[in-house]
Amino acid sequence: MNSLEALLEQIPIRHNLVSHIMLLGIAQGLFLTLVIFVRAKRKSAILFFGWMLLVQCFVFLDVYLCYTGLIKYVMGLNDSTEPLVLLIFPTLYFFLYALLERKPITLKKHWPHFLLPVAYALSQTYYYLSPMEVKVNAYMGAYYQNLGFLDIPDGVNHSYRIIKGKFRWLILFSCSLYLILSFRLVLKSKRNGWMSAKNIKLDKYLFSQNTVVISLILSLTLFLIFFNFDDDGGDHYIGMIHTVTVFITSFFILSESRFFEKSWIADKYETVTGSSIEFGSVEQFLNETGYFSDQDASLKNLAEKLGTNGNTVSKLINSQTGMNFNDYINQKRIVLSKSRLVDPDFSHLTVEAIGQTVGFRSKSAFYSAFNKHVGQSPSAFVKQKNGQKTV
Repeated sequence: MNSLEALLEQIPIRHNLVSHIMLLGIAQGLFLTLVIFVRAKRKSAILFFGWMLLVQCFVFLDVYLCYTGLIKYVMGLNDSTEPLVLLIFPTLYFFLYALLERKPITLKKHWPHFLLPVAYALSQTYYYLSPMEVKVNAYMGAYYQNLGFLDIPDGVNHSYRIIKGKFRWLILFSCSLYLILSFRLVLKSKRNGWMSAKNIKLDKYLFSQNTVVISLILSLTLFLIFFNFDDDGGDHYIGMIHTVTVFITSFFILSESRFFEKSWIADKYETVTGSSIEFGSVEQFLNETGYFSDQDASLKNLAEKLGTNGNTVSKLINSQTGMNFNDYINQKRIVLSKSRLVDPDFSHLTVEAIGQTVGFRSKSAFYSAFNKHVGQSPSAFVKQKNGQKTV
């Protein structure tokens, strides 16, 4: 058998197109993660996307080191990122959940999602504590079986192999499970009648849908690679796919940047002259004037009243509420209609007439918006409220 130093010396260092592509994806992923962490607001959904990217970068840095042979200089880290692989799909789900459901992710509520990664990490405790010979042999078995193996010291506990041998199936299980959960989130949002904001090239719903599609493609790729390569032999292909997805993501994020707007320089002077506003100003104007209950309310007209442009108001509403202008206005109308439907002062009006008083032009538009925001028809809402009063 070889000595430890002699065997490590035999591991070749290879740098080729594949390794360069992987390294490019890791570097771009880390840069994109940095931008997200610096620019994103606290508790923003995009932060989970940043964590997902960061986890992926650590995982594929491990793949890069193993593929190039550079792992021989830090052999103690071999297979150390396996638990992180099982965190990629939960963090992706957290991102979609926070984005579409607009609800916070808390450890108290969502701790089951960490069970698999934590349980796997604990199952590998003996491997992490094993002597270097064990880790070198694990690497040689995956990449360079022809170079030989090292003698393992007596008394080494190999019980970790029981779970380690099932690792690929755990990845596929995690990928499939969270793909289903993510798909359900997207379908739920679609059933609720999502609407794209007119001035946004790629809104959160389309981005979420594309994310699920990419995840599906990734799961199929994983399945094919796992069945055509032994151990970690095909991981570099997954690394290249990671690079492609990182750059696609970067493209869409950059395409929404104000830097590429035709008016980005002009916006500087608009801010100086006072035409740049905050979301609070929009809310205050609508609440104080009741403009939303005007049947002729429009984005353009509202922007003119606020002394700015429609694009600015639309982006403010979308970034702060996750809704487009029509949904935002209709939500306010529905809140007002709910109070009027049970207000004795409006009891002489029909349901349709009350809908018109809050800004809806037709009965069908009122019923459709009410169902969307309340989950029941105006008539059912009135019956429920009257029933509660009698009780």
